[in-house]
Amino acid sequence: MITRLRSNDPCWCASGQKFKRCHRGAPAVRPGAQSPRRTVPGHIARPPYAESGSPPDRGEALVKAPEVIERMRRTGLAAAEVLAKVAAAVAPGVTTDELDAVAHDEAVARGAYPSPLNYKGFPKSVCTSVNEVVCHGIPDSRRLADGDICNIDVTVYREGVHGDTNLTVGVGDIDPGSARLLRVTRECLDRGIAAVAPGRPIGDIGRAIEAHATAAGYGVVRDFVGHAIGEEFHGRLVVPHYDPGPDPGDLVMAPGMTFTIEPMITMGDWEVRMWPDGWTAVTADGLRTAQFEHTLLVTEDGAEVLTAAP
Repeated sequence: MITRLRSNDPCWCASGQKFKRCHRGAPAVRPGAQSPRRTVPGHIARPPYAESGSPPDRGEALVKAPEVIERMRRTGLAAAEVLAKVAAAVAPGVTTDELDAVAHDEAVARGAYPSPLNYKGFPKSVCTSVNEVVCHGIPDSRRLADGDICNIDVTVYREGVHGDTNLTVGVGDIDPGSARLLRVTRECLDRGIAAVAPGRPIGDIGRAIEAHATAAGYGVVRDFVGHAIGEEFHGRLVVPHYDPGPDPGDLVMAPGMTFTIEPMITMGDWEVRMWPDGWTAVTADGLRTAQFEHTLLVTEDGAEVLTAAP
């Protein structure tokens, strides 16, 4: 993978120029001003943490009942529709706070609560992670610039269940290196989904993802993983996006399980560091990162994507 570029190395953006004459010294993402927390109309059903900020541990079963799965299908479709609306609003000059407003309003219009809002105190309705921000970026007054890439992470709560999905989009005209990162990251998600089948260990998902990312010269973030989802936003099941190594106790997938696969792929090292806000994670080396995510159901013969785009 790319690590700690030196001045005379080719730039990561594939421009053909040396790093020192291209992206060296490019401005890092910095936090902007946050607007007040948006309100949710009283008729919208709320998750149990909406007021307290503290999600209870329900110990939800990994294998879901058929009626829960049906609710997840409908909620997953709503999440996909919201994500499509937010992605369509991405353009140079738009602030990430404006994207938050779109996500909030589109969720409410579908009778859904934006799941991130006040989850463990998160102040906004969507996560927007730009360039080197790995995940959990807080929407603010920063304007998107031509050439940025922006990860949009949407989760909605409706009918008592959550639907979780995200994608990374280019802002205006992006460089070839960033375009390749987006393509390979989406392929990593597809490889992970293809590894889902009853009787296979959960670790096969990460093995498939890491093999593809490594072959492309990229890193795979280890600090954040996929998770069980349903009536709980984040269930106990952990879904690594990297090869976890041999483990005789590796959980075997079974029909009816629902979880997310959400690989975060980096141009350089996979290590991350946290901003003082306690949420925003960025690559330690400052190189770009991308992410794509779906909520999955294990079926009798493979996987069903519950957050497929409309």
